[in-house]
Amino acid sequence: MTITQTLLKLYRQRRWPSIVLARGVIPNTRRGVINDAKAGIALASVNIPQVLGYTSIAGTPIVTGLYTVLLPLLGFALFGSSRHLVVAADSATAAIFANGLSGMATPASAAYMNLVAIVALLTAGILLIARWLKLGFVADFLSRTILTGFLTGVGLQVSIAMLAPLLGIHNQTHQAHTTWSQLHFAITHLPDINLPTLYLGIVVIGAILIGKHINPRFPVAMIAVFTSILAGKYLAISNWGIALIGPVPGGLPQLSWPNMTWHGTLTLIPLALSCAVIIIAQSAATARIYALQFQENEDENANILGLAAANAAAAVSGAFVVNGSPTQTAMAAQAGARSQVAQIVFAGIVAIALMFLTNWLAYLPHAVLAAIVFTIAIGMINVSALKAIYQESPGEFKLAIITAMTVALVGVEQGLLFAALLSLLHHVSHSYNPHCAILQANSEGHLITQAIEPGETTFPGLIIYHFGADLFYANEHRFSADIHSLISQAATPVHCLIIDASAMTHIDYSAAQSLRQLDDQLQQQNITLMFARCDTAFIDDLNRHHISEKIGAKHIFTTLHEALKYWPNTNKT
Repeated sequence: MTITQTLLKLYRQRRWPSIVLARGVIPNTRRGVINDAKAGIALASVNIPQVLGYTSIAGTPIVTGLYTVLLPLLGFALFGSSRHLVVAADSATAAIFANGLSGMATPASAAYMNLVAIVALLTAGILLIARWLKLGFVADFLSRTILTGFLTGVGLQVSIAMLAPLLGIHNQTHQAHTTWSQLHFAITHLPDINLPTLYLGIVVIGAILIGKHINPRFPVAMIAVFTSILAGKYLAISNWGIALIGPVPGGLPQLSWPNMTWHGTLTLIPLALSCAVIIIAQSAATARIYALQFQENEDENANILGLAAANAAAAVSGAFVVNGSPTQTAMAAQAGARSQVAQIVFAGIVAIALMFLTNWLAYLPHAVLAAIVFTIAIGMINVSALKAIYQESPGEFKLAIITAMTVALVGVEQGLLFAALLSLLHHVSHSYNPHCAILQANSEGHLITQAIEPGETTFPGLIIYHFGADLFYANEHRFSADIHSLISQAATPVHCLIIDASAMTHIDYSAAQSLRQLDDQLQQQNITLMFARCDTAFIDDLNRHHISEKIGAKHIFTTLHEALKYWPNTNKT
């Protein structure tokens, strides 16, 4: 069968995943498009200098930073789902592939850029496979607690990274990729502070913070960029020691396919896989944050497809691996962006800048860029959300802080994966050590759960024991120990034990063995074992493990009322 015949067969059978284009753009309104266009202009004014700065981490020519916010932005806007995620250059993925490629070729050389393009293309392929496998579910393992800690950690990480350029001690030859090394560099070079640079940074930070307080929509950052460029060109502020970005080559990127060999491609797969993992995790976390904030539905698998398209576009347009950026997405949200229209406008402005404005960008001070990014980073630290988590759930607050510290001090990829693992362990700990209680009558005669106390019974001769989780191999010992303790310490002899199974939906093999053993022990003491408030799934498990047969189906009830009604008969059975 030829390829054409195969495609025709697939078309007739309709066996392919549905792809809805431009979901981050439409539906929209005229007013929404206008507001997003304004946000796109504001986003471009602060983000164009920022993406130029990422090239020092990536080891690529400075103009490639602009390439990352041209075709890749359009690729995600076309195929992605998120209305807010900004896909562009990112420090985490830039550091990953730069560290891996620095020993293979000289940074910024033609050979190095060919390897960069291959990594981006392989990353796109791996993301396509991830979309086919529907791995977007990883976002479900990122709770609100993790997301709050994640953003806090990124805020700390980025704000520390901005210290050196804010203090005027930026060193082009010092490539500090980790937060620790960046902090160490800033502290050890404090004697080298350039006061004019520091004053400029303080003025910009103060103006932005005051502007946000008075009118959050007023484009203070944009005004700071334009004003500082004019100062850099006409006031020669570089003579005061204020560092400028310097020359930026102009012109649109030329599309080309990387030169690939079989052996070289295989060598780069592990590096591309590392990039793909962090892209999926970080982009899912960032997109989920803003979907929750604006109460929107999110299709993580569509976002993965958009990320694949963005990286494929980066590979053929002279850029490098792109990722969903938390800081740039925060900038877009704070600028008022509510759809990918803002990112499309951003890409359009970048195209104009590449053709006509690169000579002006050379006069932008590093300190102004650092001040803008610093205020964005500080804004990502949601103190009120952390306070609410602490007040409502101190245990989850610890998880948020651990996530923040791991992201800030170790790395984004390690922080996200570690936090997801901690969340799973936190959830498992609740199942391992669930809330257990004994039911007792209150003053009105209603049965309510009470903390287990030695000697307590529900009624003379009867104990109703509530176990607050599914019964499985890790908690079966707690279950059995509680019951034996309640029976042995009861003030009056126990004739019947009713298990309140309202929180139980599943029993595994190990727990089923323990239940049969428990029933044998209770029978030796002439105690009848019954289950109440059983749902269908739990009863099915009791039947599958032959527990219903052992204790008798007549001792299994769907309501507590039926079990209590039968209780007087237990002394006759």
